[in-house]
Amino acid sequence: MEYSILKPSLEGNIQLLTISRPEALNALNSRFFGEMDHFLTSIAGNPAIRALIITGEGKAFVAGADIAEMVNMTPDQGRAFSATGQQVFNRFGALPFPVIAAVNGFALGGGMELAMACDFRIASANARFGQPEVNLGLIPGYAATQRLPRLTNLADALYLLTTAEVIDAATALSMRLIQKVTEPDQLLDEARRLATAIASKGPLAIKLVKEVTRKGMGMDYHDGEKLEQLHFGDPFGNEGAEGMKAFLEKRKPQW
Repeated sequence: MEYSILKPSLEGNIQLLTISRPEALNALNSRFFGEMDHFLTSIAGNPAIRALIITGEGKAFVAGADIAEMVNMTPDQGRAFSATGQQVFNRFGALPFPVIAAVNGFALGGGMELAMACDFRIASANARFGQPEVNLGLIPGYAATQRLPRLTNLADALYLLTTAEVIDAATALSMRLIQKVTEPDQLLDEARRLATAIASKGPLAIKLVKEVTRKGMGMDYHDGEKLEQLHFGDPFGNEGAEGMKAFLEKRKPQW
């Protein structure tokens, strides 16, 4: 598939993906979801990739969904557009490596939902976050009503969802919506540093941590404990043995 919106580039074992539709502030449309779905399929089984960084081109990460595409949709078409976005964003969680959102500017509506679908988020000091759908008489369609209260808390989520207030990076950090704030010119360098640090760890361990943690969030606590116990044994006799031997021998492990 030839991409017109996505710009992927592989930097060693780090995959960088830039959303490039700057004339529309990278607004999400059907073409975007088709390209993203294809891209995720192309990288999902690549053992060379250890982390994925997603960012936006220009002054926006993603400024929302494409209102011009949605304005004449019927209720059923709106539901289908929501289902498409949810299905694509849910694929980030199934990848065997972490997905890092490097939020470089406006992350509004569907853009904030895209960022929340990633495993964690860092942002430049000039980033702005918000869920302004109610300004249009709409509600979020790509799972903001579900992810936002899980990432922050119920009160903060309802505050943002009902007031449509746009918050700065410092406020997003205080709400635990993001994990780190950087200067604008340092954002991608910091994202690469974090991705490189993750890439140096045992890839099976990283995959299992992500899988068990995400699945456990939807389980009873004790069922989550059992899931962890089940997978704790997976690396033994495998890369876990190499990691422990390397520690005892005071050398770097060979993954």
